[in-house]
Amino acid sequence: MNSHALNVLEFPRVLDVVAGRASSELGAARVRSLRPTSDRAWIEREHSRVAAVRSIAESEKGWTTVAIPNAQEAIARLSVRSAVLAGTDLLLLGTLLRSSRTMRAFVGSEKHPAVVRAVLENFRLALADEQSIERMISGAIDDDGNVRDEASPLLRRLRRELRGTESDLVRLLERLMSKLESHQQVPDMSVTLRNGRLVIPIRREARSAIGGIVHDTSHSGATLFVEPPAAVEAGNRIRELEAEESEEVERILAELTDSLRPHAPMLATSLDALVELDTIYARVRYAGEFRCEPCELTTPDEGFSVFDGRHPLLLAQGVAVVPFDLAMDSHERTLLISGPNTGGKTVLLKSLGLFSALTQSGVPVPVGKGTTIAIFDDLFADIGDEQSIESSLSTFSAHVRNLSEVLCAASASSLVLIDELGSGTDPVEGAALGGAILENLTRRRTISIATTHLGALKELALEVPGIVNASLQFDAVALAPTYRLIKGIPGRSYGISIARRLHLPDDVIERAEQRLPEGERDVSALVASLEKREEELKKLEDEASVRSEDLSGRAARIAERERNVREREREFEKVARRDARQYLLDARAEVEKAIAELQAKTGESEAAAREARKRIEELAESQAMAIDSLERPEASERGTGPKAGAVSEGDWVTVATLGGKKGKLLEIREGSGIVSVGSIKLTVPLATLAPTQADERPQDLRVPIHGELPELAPVREVDLRGMRANEIEDIVMQALDAAVRNDLKTMTIIHGKGTGALRERVNEMLRKESRVSSFRMGAWNEGGAGVTVVEFA
Repeated sequence: MNSHALNVLEFPRVLDVVAGRASSELGAARVRSLRPTSDRAWIEREHSRVAAVRSIAESEKGWTTVAIPNAQEAIARLSVRSAVLAGTDLLLLGTLLRSSRTMRAFVGSEKHPAVVRAVLENFRLALADEQSIERMISGAIDDDGNVRDEASPLLRRLRRELRGTESDLVRLLERLMSKLESHQQVPDMSVTLRNGRLVIPIRREARSAIGGIVHDTSHSGATLFVEPPAAVEAGNRIRELEAEESEEVERILAELTDSLRPHAPMLATSLDALVELDTIYARVRYAGEFRCEPCELTTPDEGFSVFDGRHPLLLAQGVAVVPFDLAMDSHERTLLISGPNTGGKTVLLKSLGLFSALTQSGVPVPVGKGTTIAIFDDLFADIGDEQSIESSLSTFSAHVRNLSEVLCAASASSLVLIDELGSGTDPVEGAALGGAILENLTRRRTISIATTHLGALKELALEVPGIVNASLQFDAVALAPTYRLIKGIPGRSYGISIARRLHLPDDVIERAEQRLPEGERDVSALVASLEKREEELKKLEDEASVRSEDLSGRAARIAERERNVREREREFEKVARRDARQYLLDARAEVEKAIAELQAKTGESEAAAREARKRIEELAESQAMAIDSLERPEASERGTGPKAGAVSEGDWVTVATLGGKKGKLLEIREGSGIVSVGSIKLTVPLATLAPTQADERPQDLRVPIHGELPELAPVREVDLRGMRANEIEDIVMQALDAAVRNDLKTMTIIHGKGTGALRERVNEMLRKESRVSSFRMGAWNEGGAGVTVVEFA
């Protein structure tokens, strides 16, 4: 895309802002190298990647950042056959492999949504996971880039001997120093290193008495650094060991380099993937900080629309930015913006150009929801004072040269931005030239946005189809810009108004107004009238919006109150069921205690006790059914809802999972129904329900607690599959009651395998149930982990 236009729009400065969000030098450099393209597939791919990374970064998990070393040179040296990498280079490659492995696991994590993993799959495949190479490097190179002693047995022996020899020599030199006469010693005497040899400092006059080799002198010449004769042999041995150590280190580095050389392409690919992910994360951070919303991509023929647009550089400077809205329909090709100076026309022009350039570079832009950005094949901009002393060009000549290039190269798929069209020369000629340029661009269907001060150009919208006037609103009272864009109304000059505000003599103001052409005065009056109507309409819209928001708020408050009431009802019902269940459990405990005491006193058999328990359960069930027959819950009075199979809301049904017990279907919800069985309401799958007739209601308030009860079908199996853990308590407890009443020895509860939540809830309930002697997971031929087998006392 046109580099001159990008520089005029300050596109590189915006990329600098984005690059500042990268976590590595390589990532920042790649952001700065981004350039717009018209390849729609590439643009869509980049923005989908940004959206995928942004969804992770803004989730609770957040994005993982890793160290990205600048290992390009080290990788390049691997291609040179004789090259040997230094320890620091190998350390960089080890860091690269570790970061690659970490990031590969992160982008491929099952915790991310499948659609996000699909977008990032190419990165996962490009990132290496070579732990063996990583361990090889870390085992030989330490965190400072030095070769470890453990890199080879020979190196370990050489360094151990070297350290021992150096220690012995230091002790020898220290003993020699302690034997020196006081006039031979220097202040702060200590063993030091000169020219790779261990030496001691002495006074110059002690040279003949000490002997040995002088390796250095002090700046003043008064101190000599001497290697005594007794230390020469040990010093020579140290040099030999150092040479052997250096040779072994070089061998190890060469061996490691040769091992890594075949993996150079893999290392380069991994580094490229890490850097590319870093550039995407930089764009994501930028999008979050600048509140950039995703945009829909369109073609120039379809036009574009910008909502809540803000100039990126002004946002980066922390300036309070007034957002703008602007839409260009498919039949509108040229937008001519007029109005006074300091109104924000140039900022608007640059913002539109930057939005296109950034979007086509894969960078989010600071706009609101609903924005559509057209993909242009090129971008042209003639903005600002571009006079050139070297080329002997005036401002007007520079503009003409730029516009000539525009007219030669712009197509129907290009975007042209022109600031102060027709300025820099005689207004009449400037208007004529500017009008001809806009007419030419409009007829070739190039999208053009131009600003001007020339009143004559405002009439183009009436003469050339596709040209639309617009203005940036100016407060006529405060004589200050509002930066609000008004489409369809040209801007008017406020020069005379400003002159009056600055106290220019009244007679001069009046004479200036008289000298205005009559047509200009009429146009100015018409524009002022249109602006006034626009303000009135805006005021009415604001009032309507406030009323609408008030009504919406009231509706929301009412809905919230209704939700609170329903929530309290559900809570009361939950507490009531819990209290009733606890009462029943307490009663059973008392009964068990009484039976035990009676057995102890009377010697009754266990069979008699079991029969007593069965009788008590039957009486309790009878009492619950009788009480339920007297209830008239409001839910049962609802009208019938939509049909679901053979049953509908309000029907009396039998519940298969409860051994064919009868209840009333109160409500249908997505494949399940809320059924009132006795005094209990529970949710069951619709497939387990069958229509039946209601039992006759009792004619009085007496509850039978004695006499013969009808036999109920035994519940040998309960199917909980498809239910939630918080829905099964009543079903399980009723099934246990029926099993005890029917004197069953075992019962099977089918909960499925799934996540294990149902199984855990069932086990929790059975552990607290005194009537259950034991329970276990089903055998392989009973359903395995998908069922629980219950045994009764």
